Amino acid sequence: MRSIKTLALATLALAAASAASHYTLHLDSTQFAGDKELKAGDYKVEVSGDKATFKSGKAVIEVPAALQKVDHKYALTTYQSVDKKIQEIDLGGTATKIVFGAPSGSAAASK
Repeated sequence: MRSIKTLALATLALAAASAASHYTLHLDSTQFAGDKELKAGDYKVEVSGDKATFKSGKAVIEVPAALQKVDHKYALTTYQSVDKKIQEIDLGGTATKIVFGAPSGSAAASK
């Protein structure tokens, strides 16, 4: 009986952990994540290891990404982009953001 309770608790913990890595993102216009084009619309974003997966309907797009902790909690899930290339997604309700590669034309890269 004890192992059943332990299994149930482990299953609930796993479900809670996996649910925490799914976020909804709305794009007002076409953007790029890495070299992948994302059309305007709503996406479910999942982070696993060193990649972010964008899902919209039947479309599934995977791109390299990294999670970064910050010192404050984001109120909403938002994104920041430069020249239609997503730089980061701030994950609402968390102190975490998804970071994509630095823009190739950045001042640091050109010096």
